[in-house]
Amino acid sequence: MNYQAVIIQLPLVKESRGERVRTPEDVARVCSDLRNLAQETFQVLSVDAKNNLLDRHVVTIGLVDASLVHPREVFRRAVETNASALILIHNHPSGDPTPSAEDIRVTKQLTEAGRIMDLKVLDHVILGAANRHISMRESGLVEF
Repeated sequence: MNYQAVIIQLPLVKESRGERVRTPEDVARVCSDLRNLAQETFQVLSVDAKNNLLDRHVVTIGLVDASLVHPREVFRRAVETNASALILIHNHPSGDPTPSAEDIRVTKQLTEAGRIMDLKVLDHVILGAANRHISMRESGLVEF
C-alpha cells in the first residue's frame, strides 16, 4: 500500500491584541484565509467591549456543505478569554455566501444562547469566493 502524509495547517493561533473588528468587511479581512477552503469551517472571533480582537478559534470543520455547531463549543473560548461579545463566521466552499435555512436557524440558536450567558453575538458573517460575504446582521435575517 502507498500511504501519503498530509500536513494540515489551521488558523489556531491567537490573533494580535488590539486589532479592531467593527464591520463585516473587517471580519472578512481577518478571516480571508477561509475563502478557498474545500470544507465548511465555523469559527468565532472573541472581542472586548471596544471590539478589539481577543481570540480567533476554530469551532468545527465540516463537510463540503455542512458543519455541526453546538453552543457549548461556540462559547467556551469566549468565556475563557473574558470576551464581551463574539462574531460568528464560516465559509461556503461553493463560493456563494447566501445563508441557508440551517445557517439562519443556528444563528438564532446561538444568539439566544448568548443572551442567556450575557455574551452578545454581534454578527454572523458568511464568506464566499471573490471577496463576497454576507452579514446576517446587515441583511436583517436574524435579530441580534
